[in-house]
Amino acid sequence: MSNSLTSEPALLTISRRNSVPGAVLTVGEGDTGQLGLGPDTMDCKRVKLVPQLEKDVIDVYAGGMHTLCLTKDGKVYTFGCNDESALGRSTAEEDSEMSPGLVAGLGAPVVQLVAGDSFSAALTEAGEVFVWGTYRDSSGAIGLVEANQQEAAPRRLPLEASVAQLAAGSNHLALLDTAGHLYTAGNGEQGQLARVPELFSHRGGRRGLEMLLQPQRVPLGGRGARRARFDRVWAGAFCTVVRDSASGALLGAGLNNYSQLGLESAMAWSLEPMRRFSELSIDEFNGAMHHSVARAADGRVYTLGRKEDGRLGVPGLTADLTAPTLVPKVASMKFRSVSAAGYVTLAVTEDGNLYGWGMGSTGQLGLGDDEDRQEPEQAKGKQLENREVLLVSAGGTHSVLLARDRQQNGH
Repeated sequence: MSNSLTSEPALLTISRRNSVPGAVLTVGEGDTGQLGLGPDTMDCKRVKLVPQLEKDVIDVYAGGMHTLCLTKDGKVYTFGCNDESALGRSTAEEDSEMSPGLVAGLGAPVVQLVAGDSFSAALTEAGEVFVWGTYRDSSGAIGLVEANQQEAAPRRLPLEASVAQLAAGSNHLALLDTAGHLYTAGNGEQGQLARVPELFSHRGGRRGLEMLLQPQRVPLGGRGARRARFDRVWAGAFCTVVRDSASGALLGAGLNNYSQLGLESAMAWSLEPMRRFSELSIDEFNGAMHHSVARAADGRVYTLGRKEDGRLGVPGLTADLTAPTLVPKVASMKFRSVSAAGYVTLAVTEDGNLYGWGMGSTGQLGLGDDEDRQEPEQAKGKQLENREVLLVSAGGTHSVLLARDRQQNGH
């Protein structure tokens, strides 16, 4: 299939992140319903099973204060804070945001979903992207598709290209089309859009918010770079990272004030080579506000950025980590999923065990208390005894997991 906008051959297929069905579990603080456990459970320090979503779910994603879940037949369920329409459905009925509810109006079955602080996005099998909620910047809400207008229900992004991958930061969206080109939209104040100069970064300057809100292709400078195509896109809270399809090299833009991208400058306004990752083959990258976690092709986990609260999993640090550093306690383990948010890092081993490290006060590490962890520690508990964790996603104060019964895998 060729890309309708560029007529270039397809590099990427529109596919799911995971196809193994399982159950949804949540942990942490849930005062706005982001745990999906109903109005009587506002927090938990060990993971709990979410009623209604105990089977047939294939993907989960934690936003700042809300949660998205994708079923194997392409339906999206949401729960949590709906103050700015991040759930994409009506929550007029009392406490209806506290439990999973179906999002209508997505056209075709959904294959991928992502969430930011107060917005959500879904990719359908037809290559269309639907969004709901709003982006915010340092001055407040800025809108999502149109200036200063939040979307209470899913709205299709006006893009001619077929989209193959989604990534979301706190307040921006990054997309790859099937030809491997990068598009961005949202707040650009920290350089995360990789296409908006500092002069226009606050609300588009004299060009207005449309410059930010309309997804636009990121121009690539430099000799030969214009032909570059990307096979992966990821995001941190305030950054965007892509992987070059030919070389496997990473490029990043956005906030780097604690070396969370391993770049030289505190902010990158366009894509810059992430040379400190050059010795590694990276398969997954995820960034919080001030730190990042990366999973290499060999399954090993690396962190970099701000050292406080144990979030890097490297004990005894006297300075921030400016380059990806192997997390020592789990250096011999292989991982399948990683996530970073706020002051915590989570990772799932290839055999389905969940590890967490960093600040413990939210309970989102799933370790049963509110103590900080300087090194990775395995989350245990009744709900994890006989389950293999498939995916993990960390939100503002909560975490969501996808897990399946171990006997299904012959364990």
